[in-house]
Amino acid sequence: MTSNQSDSTHIEEAPVVLISGGSRGLGLSLVDKFLDMGWRVATFSRSKTAEVEQREKEYGSSGSARFVWLAVDSSDEDQVRLAVKTIVKSWTRIDALINNAGTGNDGLLALQRMQDVDQLINVNLRSAILLTQLCSKSMIRNGRGSIVNISSVNSVRGHSGVAVYSATKAALDGLTRSLARELGARNIRVNSVAPGYFESAMVGELSDDAKKRIQRRTPLGRLAESDEIAEAVYFLASDQGSFITGQVLVVDGGLTC
Repeated sequence: MTSNQSDSTHIEEAPVVLISGGSRGLGLSLVDKFLDMGWRVATFSRSKTAEVEQREKEYGSSGSARFVWLAVDSSDEDQVRLAVKTIVKSWTRIDALINNAGTGNDGLLALQRMQDVDQLINVNLRSAILLTQLCSKSMIRNGRGSIVNISSVNSVRGHSGVAVYSATKAALDGLTRSLARELGARNIRVNSVAPGYFESAMVGELSDDAKKRIQRRTPLGRLAESDEIAEAVYFLASDQGSFITGQVLVVDGGLTC
């Protein structure tokens, strides 16, 4: 067997993870973590970033691809269905799903437009339910799998101005607990990770005073790095968390304790 054939065989045996919204921020950190651990990684987002292009050059070479990016609007059901079908056809299975794609929209509920409410529900919740439904079919056929939903501390603590966002994340946690019961007998684990405030585009919009207030309220005295959130997600998605299911792991530096 040549070295190229050996590399190809090794890659074909690597587990497969689908990460929604992996082009930037936490999603990109998740992509990097799973790639570093030797997984085959598929992700999608609406647009391609320079970071995605770099991963394609490094991991997406012809014949030995370990990274695939697809252009998908997560609120478009047909596009999501086609993406999952494409991944399963290429790599025969999906071992883990990370429901990371999401959007935020601050504002008092009484003043929000229903079209903005619908967008939050469609992107944060409906698309995650659809992805889970599609990927769980592959996992059931394979007799094992892991699903991790990216929730939020807003699902466990109330904050003004994020009522609908919080509702979508709390719904993900409810989905997690019920699906853990539903899929446990199929050897499929379902968990949530609820990040606190971490360095991201959303936090970048906060004023310096707001960031300092958050840091003062956080026992560890700082914001998280996205890599720290990714470590927790990988733990739950991989065999390291093989006897953990139906749980919401809060990663917030003690903010909600």
